[in-house]
Amino acid sequence: DAAVTDAAVTDAAVTDAAASDAAASDAAVIDAAVIDAAAMDGATADAGSDGRVDAPRDAGADAPSIPHPCDLPGAVQFTAAGPITVPGGSPSWPSLAFLRLPVGFCAHYYGTVGNARQLRFAPGGELFVASPTRLTTGGGLNGQAAILALPDDNLDGVADQSIAFLGSLPNTVGLLFANGHLYYQDQTKVMRLPYASGERSPSGPSEQVADIVYYSSALHWPKSMDIADDGSIYVGNGGDQGEACTVPHPFHGGIVQIDPAPNGPHPGGQPIVKGMRDPISVRCPRGHNRCFAIELAKDYTAGSGGREKLVPIHAGDDWGFPCCATANLPYADVSPTDCSGVNSESNSFLIGETPFDLDFERGPWPAPWTGRTFVVTHGAAGSWTGARLLAIPMDPSSGLLQPSTDTGGTDIGMLEFATGWDDQTLTHGRPAALAFAPDGRLFVANDYNGVIFWIAPLAP
Repeated sequence: DAAVTDAAVTDAAVTDAAASDAAASDAAVIDAAVIDAAAMDGATADAGSDGRVDAPRDAGADAPSIPHPCDLPGAVQFTAAGPITVPGGSPSWPSLAFLRLPVGFCAHYYGTVGNARQLRFAPGGELFVASPTRLTTGGGLNGQAAILALPDDNLDGVADQSIAFLGSLPNTVGLLFANGHLYYQDQTKVMRLPYASGERSPSGPSEQVADIVYYSSALHWPKSMDIADDGSIYVGNGGDQGEACTVPHPFHGGIVQIDPAPNGPHPGGQPIVKGMRDPISVRCPRGHNRCFAIELAKDYTAGSGGREKLVPIHAGDDWGFPCCATANLPYADVSPTDCSGVNSESNSFLIGETPFDLDFERGPWPAPWTGRTFVVTHGAAGSWTGARLLAIPMDPSSGLLQPSTDTGGTDIGMLEFATGWDDQTLTHGRPAALAFAPDGRLFVANDYNGVIFWIAPLAP
C-alpha cells in the first residue's frame, strides 16, 4: 500500500482516505445484502455462540421455495463456455464482469457500504459491516462511522436495506457475535451489547469489556477479534513501522486475550503474542480450538527477507518485529541482534501484496476448495498488483494450515481462486474483507468503492 504519514508514522501499506482515487465511488450507500443462512435449504438455523450456524431446524410448512443462488437474476455464472449472466438483474448494480473465477462458480452483487472493512454474520444470518472513517491501512473512502446491518428478508440475494445498527463510531473495525452479545471496537476499547437473533437495532446498552492501551498506534489502530472453541477472545493490537529495535522490546503490536465479560480480572486484556507490526485480521475456525492472525510485516523489506505472514496464535510466541524478519534473520537495517527466539512461519506472502483478511470454508464447496482457508490480498498501491483471493489447504486432523508461500514469485501450496482487480484500470474496487455466510456463500467486500458481492458453487 502507498506510503502515508500520520502522526509521524510512515507506513507503506496505507493510502490516505482523503486522497483522490480513480477507483473510488462517490455514490451514496446502496442498499444491499444476504440470502438468509438456512433459507437456501428451506430451513432456518441455530447459531453457536459466535454466530456460526451448526444445525438446521424446521422452518415450517410456509417456508418459501428458494432458487439456487446462482440462478438468481443478475448472477454471473462461470462456465466452460465462458461467463453467463442470468437475466433480470438491476442495471444499477455494478458489473462483476472483471472477475475471474474457476469454472463451476457464480458471483452476485450484494450491496455497497463505503469503506467496508470487516464482515461478520449475526446469529440470524444477517450481514454486519464495520465502516470506519478514521485513516488506517487501506484507507477506503465514504466511510459511515458506523456498524451496519444488511438483511435480505425477501431472499433475492441482494440486501433490502442498509441499517445503521450503531453510529458515531469513526474508529471501528473489529466485530464479533458471541455469548449472546455483539462485541465491537470503539477506538482502543472493546465494547459489547446484548444481541438476540434478528435484531435490527440495539436492545440494551453497551458496556466496556476491555480498554487496550498497552500501545496505541495512530495508524494500525483496528482491532480485529474472534473467539476460540474454549471461549477465549483474541484481539489484534497494532504497532508502527518506525519502531526501533530495542532489547527487551516492550509489547506494542501483537495479540491480546480479553475477558469475555466486563469487570474481569484483566480490564486491559493480557498480551500473549508479541513482535507484530500490524495483526490486521484475527480468525478462529471451529473444531480444533485454534486461532490465526494475519501479520502485515515491515514495509520495503522484501529484498532482505521480509514477508507478510499468516500465523497460528499461541501464547508466548514472538514474531520478531521490529528486529527480525523471521527466525534467525534480523532485518537488514537493524544492528546485529539475536533472532533465535523468534518463531518461524509456515505461511507467508510477498511484502506489498498485503493480505487483509481470512476465513474458513466449512464443507459445502466442491474439491479442491473444500475445507480450505481463504485469504484476500489487498494488492500493491498504485497498481493493485496481487489483489486476489487465495485458498490454502488445512490439515483436517490437526486444524493447522499446510505450508504455503508466494514470496518467490510462484504460488506454492496455495491456489489462486479469484482475480481481476489488478487489470491496471483501478475501477473495480480493492478487496479488503471476506466472510463465509452460514449457508456456505463467500462474501467479499471492497473498501475503495464499497461494493460487496458473494460467490457460490453452481452445483447444489
